[in-house]
Amino acid sequence: MGSMLWLQIQQELSLRKPTEGSEYQEELKYDFNIKGELRHLDTNESFVFNYYNGHEQNHKCYKVLGYFITQYVYKLLERICMLQKVSIPTDATEDEPRSFFFMSKNALTSSSSLIILLQDRGVFCAGQWGRRVIVSEGLRHGTQIPFIKMALQSHWEVIVLNPNDNFTDPNSEKGRFSAWEEASTSTQIRGIPKRGSSSPEEHTVYIWDHFIAKSAARNVAFIAHGYGGLVFVDLLLQRKHEVMNKVSSVAFIDSTHNMQHQSRHDPEIQKWIHKNCREWVSNSKPLNKTVHFLMRVSCPAFSAGTEKYGLAPSCCLQPIFKYLKRKLKAKITEASNSPVATRSSTRRKAINKGMLVCS
Repeated sequence: MGSMLWLQIQQELSLRKPTEGSEYQEELKYDFNIKGELRHLDTNESFVFNYYNGHEQNHKCYKVLGYFITQYVYKLLERICMLQKVSIPTDATEDEPRSFFFMSKNALTSSSSLIILLQDRGVFCAGQWGRRVIVSEGLRHGTQIPFIKMALQSHWEVIVLNPNDNFTDPNSEKGRFSAWEEASTSTQIRGIPKRGSSSPEEHTVYIWDHFIAKSAARNVAFIAHGYGGLVFVDLLLQRKHEVMNKVSSVAFIDSTHNMQHQSRHDPEIQKWIHKNCREWVSNSKPLNKTVHFLMRVSCPAFSAGTEKYGLAPSCCLQPIFKYLKRKLKAKITEASNSPVATRSSTRRKAINKGMLVCS
């Protein structure tokens, strides 16, 4: 994103504004600078986790910061990327807990390519690759905004899934937390699951059934990070023929999917994944160099150009889009070379077939 545009948005949207009204306004005296880096307003230093002597208080402060960052990223998705926030389930009652996701204006009606962003599992929500990376490395590395902007600049449509927004906490002002948080919370405190989004897998299947499958896009591609790769394979298993017909390419990033366990040794699915998927993995090799695995072979794998898991998405952005564009070009070429069925040609084939039967 351009520095002038970022500066303009920063003047209107500030991380500091909501923190000023909280009990942690002194501890969280931070905001994002023009480079999208989180810095202290007085010292210009990066975030200090150990502000207090006790870990519990520091962790609570960090969680509050994470909540404000999440709300800030939501606003960037709407203001910078011009995405629309869509509530689900679509038939929710007035007082029913809801989740949501983001999509570009013409995501369902455009026949161009549709890119689906599917994040890892954790406490972070839509638009983020990782909260810790945002705090330590900035918005360019930790958010999905560079991917969204590149897709939109290529005249593609975008859907940003929100797979970790799974439960509503009736006792919390924030009102939502993830399945990951639910699992790590005391059993005495249980959240209310959100219908259609009680898990990353259920959320993704719901968005597929009600939005992606009904879209006019002729070319659908997924970019899935970490647990998001496992979630995509789960979708492929549950909606096998739909996904195989509509999705033309998948870019995995450090995916946790396991073909041997998930595919149930279905040769059709294994063949499809090997043909239509590529994976970029954290590795010491230079960016985009081939990586070989002894025990795990599901699709061709390449180096993300970094050994740091959290930085892998931002480091391999360029080769991923190069791959997606190449797959799109190949699909268009394949479609243009295939014969177009007409009524007359179909009729002639039927007549010829009948003559062969008669003879």
